[in-house]
Amino acid sequence: MSERATFRQVLAVPIYRTVFLTRALAIGADTLRTVALSVLVFTTTGSALLGALTFGISFLPQVVGGLVLGALPDLLPPRLLIVVGYTLEAVAAALLAVGLPVWASLLLVAGIGCLAPVFNGTAGRLTADALSGDAFVVGRGLFQLANSAAQIIGMAGGGVAVAAIGPHAALAVTAGCHAVAAVWAWVALPALPAPGRTSERSLVRQSFHGARELLVDPTIRRLMIANWLPPAFVIGGESLLIPYATLRHFPDGAAGVILGCIPAGMFAGNLVVTRALAPRTRERAVAPLVVVLGMPLLGFAFDLHPVVAGVLMAVMGCGFAFGLGLQGRFRDALPDDSRGQAFGLLSTGLMTLQGVGPLVFGVLTEVMPVGAVMALAGAATIGVAGWLTVALRPRVKTPVPS
Repeated sequence: MSERATFRQVLAVPIYRTVFLTRALAIGADTLRTVALSVLVFTTTGSALLGALTFGISFLPQVVGGLVLGALPDLLPPRLLIVVGYTLEAVAAALLAVGLPVWASLLLVAGIGCLAPVFNGTAGRLTADALSGDAFVVGRGLFQLANSAAQIIGMAGGGVAVAAIGPHAALAVTAGCHAVAAVWAWVALPALPAPGRTSERSLVRQSFHGARELLVDPTIRRLMIANWLPPAFVIGGESLLIPYATLRHFPDGAAGVILGCIPAGMFAGNLVVTRALAPRTRERAVAPLVVVLGMPLLGFAFDLHPVVAGVLMAVMGCGFAFGLGLQGRFRDALPDDSRGQAFGLLSTGLMTLQGVGPLVFGVLTEVMPVGAVMALAGAATIGVAGWLTVALRPRVKTPVPS
């Protein structure tokens, strides 16, 4: 295992620095777009359902892009894919700013969501190629920190911006941010060649074939499931916080503040685990951090005070740092010619199951109290931690008799 890397060392690598900074700008822009479009849809239709749907419309379509277009990051030059991705985001935001029917707006956002695994896979491949050892894990940790900060600042700042300049102008700002990211990536990223993977299959067949080849490998499959399952259960429980707050008669606005505690905890957890723990310690901390992720939800089986609920959500957010202990193993397990598709598939599974989790646990509320369902989600997460202690145990190869 390599020595512990620092943020300064990681950001000193030009390729990674460009990928990180442009993605941080794009994540903030995406958050602003989500807030602005949700406000616009709600004010246009008066439908809370459509307003909520706008928040998650880009998640589930990612499974289509991941399975149909997933091979692209390993077939085309990375700078081309990244620049095209930001450009399409800019064009889509500009169209939304001009004004489209609600159905067309939702369809456009869903279409961009289909392409997300391609661009996420390309960024993941570039990071894996540019960084090695613990530097790669720290680099991935920085992405998570940026994502958490975007959720904290973007949701609050996005609401203020939309109130100040209106949703159409906010969407125009989003388009401008993506355009800047596209130009920045074009200027700062080197014109690296395509990864070199070749195939006589069509893109769709190659994408399906590549996904199957990755998932039949027991080590890769185990690591993907380890990344996917804890967030799926936790997001399923987290999605019930607003009904829980309503049933417990929390003050107006309390649910939003409590939800904001989650990304704050994520930021703190990722920062501590990235900076304070040695590489080996991060790997050993995976299962305990998953327990930290699930345990707070058990408290929602009881009638909690809003402050206690907020503290529990912040603690839960810290547990999301469990993924940092899996990053190095995942990178090392991947074949060089399909790294891009692997990172895209990892992202696809995360987003898809985060869309499925709330649906499954939401259905359970028809037969169980909301608090009990949240506690069940926590118990399921802790159960995953038990599986991880076994699944991630190093395999000892039995010598073959001569």
